[in-house]
This record gives sequence, structure tokens and C-alpha cells, in this order.
Amino acid sequence: MQEDDNLSEINIEDQKIIDNKELNIWEALIPVVVLMSLLAYNIFFADGEMFGEYSNQIILLIGGFVAFIDGLFNKVTPLIMVQEIWENLKSVFVPIMILFLVGALAGTWLVSGVIPAMVYYGLQVLSPAIFLPASVIICAIISVATGSSWTTSATVGIALVGIGTALGINPGMIAGAVISGAYFGDKMSPLSDTTNLAPAMAGTDLFTHIRYMTITTVPTIIITLIAFSIMSATIDTTGSADISGLLASIKSTFTISPLLFLVPLGVIALILLKTKPLIALGAGVLLAAVFAFVFQMDVLNGLSDSNFTAITNAIFTDTQITTDNEKLNDLFSAGGMKGMLWTIFLICCAMVFGGIMDAIGALSRITKELLKLATTVFGLFASTVISCLGLNAIASDQYLAIVIPGKMFKKAYEDKGLAPENLSRTLEDSGTVTSVLIPWNTCGAYQSGVLGVGVSEYFLYAIFNWLSPFTTLLFAALNIKIRQLKNK
Repeated sequence: MQEDDNLSEINIEDQKIIDNKELNIWEALIPVVVLMSLLAYNIFFADGEMFGEYSNQIILLIGGFVAFIDGLFNKVTPLIMVQEIWENLKSVFVPIMILFLVGALAGTWLVSGVIPAMVYYGLQVLSPAIFLPASVIICAIISVATGSSWTTSATVGIALVGIGTALGINPGMIAGAVISGAYFGDKMSPLSDTTNLAPAMAGTDLFTHIRYMTITTVPTIIITLIAFSIMSATIDTTGSADISGLLASIKSTFTISPLLFLVPLGVIALILLKTKPLIALGAGVLLAAVFAFVFQMDVLNGLSDSNFTAITNAIFTDTQITTDNEKLNDLFSAGGMKGMLWTIFLICCAMVFGGIMDAIGALSRITKELLKLATTVFGLFASTVISCLGLNAIASDQYLAIVIPGKMFKKAYEDKGLAPENLSRTLEDSGTVTSVLIPWNTCGAYQSGVLGVGVSEYFLYAIFNWLSPFTTLLFAALNIKIRQLKNK
């Protein structure tokens, strides 16, 4: 995500580590055990419906309540816990506004013909044989240029899911390819805030950090591309044989023109010019609304008696455009801002749980215990990876998954004679990229909400993301390119 103008805009300078000497490790783990147990029961035995539609949100609140009681027994005042919750909620105010705008963007890009045009032209260019690796490369390029995986998903990601779905490709595969490419760029771009944050925490400079990351990142993205190439070559699609029918249906429903691409290109240009994301995405919504009046009057007339009402519905509520092809009917629907409420509620509940866990000192205590296990060089790398993965799940925030291990493990790496870029690379390999694999993490909630594909559906196919921690551990175990401090 892009530094200063990033799409999540959490104030990383204010991230702090709260210690609590009253709290022991077992007490710190109680809320985690409760949370994980309830989530596991909900997934494996209740089919995700233990508490109805909002089961995950309610489970996070239950975990937060257990942490709250835990804090009271360990001399943490309710005021401190409430203050930390408030700080966490404030930190996601901009992401929540962006999610609302992304919902509006999806609705207006649909009724204006932008998404149908992307699908129409994309079907003619991207065949199933190259679709998945091409998606990885396209998203990687956009993400490196913008420094933001969130921007990438909200623009080309949405289009690629639409094109791939029309081709009959599994949406989980498409989302996995989009996310793999997007997080490669997010991780390697000098414009990304996490790419700047990790070396700042570890004590090295930005470009040393990026150069050192290529050692593990390049092999990982190559393996990812090979895997998606094999998938594309062996994929059994039903859509490829029916492309002519799909194209005819799209053209009979919408006015298709290359000029419609001015809308997404305008948004990407604003992001590259470092315009605030809220302004860039808001401009995308307004521009699409104008294009809807210019190009899609028939569509607007079919949606409502009033064209203005049709646009308003596309921004705020559900929109469904019916074509003569059944495959396209699910694709050409959008939930507007209303469709993002489930995701926004999930993020807020995750911030409540993470805020209380931080306030009672549980995050600090768990990380310190992991640090005690780091008796060897490999053990140090493994402890860092586990800390980052754990904090992504417990704190629901990739920034804390970089900041806390970065501060806690910095001296340990120095004591082992390891250069700081070892730590910064490991923070990125395990903290940045795995955040999207946790359904209640802000990144996982955002990506699943924007792409319309659940984390459980794309988890296996987000190859770059889950492979990165294994790659960094393999290089540590084999002592490949583990840089030592010069004075050692």
C-alpha cells in the first residue's frame, strides 16, 4: 500500500507496544484459544452459521469480551482498554470510507458499461491458456507502479475476476492470481508503506531492503507463475467455447466503446500522481456516473423510471442488470455501498478484539515468549515468522504484524551477528503477504469484499502469499544468502 497516500492509511508512527508485567503467557493465550476454538467450530461444525450471517463478527466480539475480563483481572482499567479500541477504530476510518467507495465504484462501473467493456475486450485477448499467469503479471505491474495491492484489486482485479468468471474459470483461482501479483508489487514497490515500514523497524535503508528481498521474492514469484501456467494449461473451462455468445449478449445489452477505459485509467493516473485514495476513487465514481448518462441511457431506463434513481441505487444499494445469457447475470450485479457493510462490520469487530489484546499486554507477552525460543539462527527466523503470522491473526492488522516483531526482535538479530535486512525481509515475507490469508484481518476482509471471493475460496490459490514464509525459512535453514553484520 502506498506510503502517505496509501489505501489503508493507518498512522504507523502511532503504533506502540503495551507491556503488562501482571499478565503471564497462559492468561495472554486465553482469549486466543477461545477465539480460535469458536472460529474452528463455526467453520467445521456449524457451516459458518453458528450465530447466523454475522457469526465471525460475533465470535470476534466474544473473544474481545474474554480479553476484557482477562485485563480486569490483571490490573488493566476499562478506560485504557476502551482508549485502545478507539485508537484502533480510528486507524481504520479511512479504509472503511474506501470500502464504501469501492462498493459505489463497482455499482457505477457496472451501469456505465466500464466493467462490461473490460469483460468484452478481455474475453477476446485473454484466453484460458494464458489467463492465470497473465493475471499475476498484470497485477504485479500495476501494484509495483502504484505501491498498492488495494488499488490493484479495486481496478484491474475486479475486471479480471469478471473476465475469468465469464471464461468459466474458478473464481478462487482468479482471485488467487490477482492477490499473488498484487502483493508481489505491494511488497517490492518503493512506494508501498509496508516496504518502507519494515526496514524502518529493522534499522536498514529502503533500497538495501528491496535488493535483499529479491533473493527470496524472485524464486517465489517464479514458482507462482509456473504453478498458474500449469493450471491454465490444464484447466477445463466451459466458457471458452461460448465466447461468441457472451460477446453478443454484452454488446446487445450495453454500448461498448474503448472510451469507457478512460474511467479506470483516470483513477490509476490519479493514484500514480499521489492523489489521496478517497479523492481518486470518488472521482472514479463521479466519472462513471457521467459516462453512464453518455453511453448507457437504455440500461438506466431499464433499471428505473428515473435515470438519477438508477445511478443512486448503483452507488448505495443493489443493482442487477439482466442479459439474455445466464452466465452474465450473476456477473453483472453489484451491491453498492450496502454490499460492503458485512466486511466493514468484520473489520470493526477485529479492531475491537485486537485493541483489547494490545491494551492488556497480551500481544507483547506472546511475542516475548516466542523470542525466548530463538536459541539458533534458524530458530530466530522461525520465531519471527510465527510472530508475524500470529499477530496477523490475533491483532487483525498487518502493521502490528510488522511493528511488534520488528521492535521485539531487532536486538536479537544484532546479537546473532545478523544484518538488519535479514529481519526486514522476514517481516515482509511473513507479515505483509500473509495478512490477506486471514478472513478477519483488515487485508483479508478488504480483498474478499472487493473481489467477491471468500478467503477460504482463494487461500489455496494465493500461492505467492502462503509460499513466501516457507521460502524465507528454507533459505534460513540452508544458510543461503544470510547476510552478517560487517563488524562481526
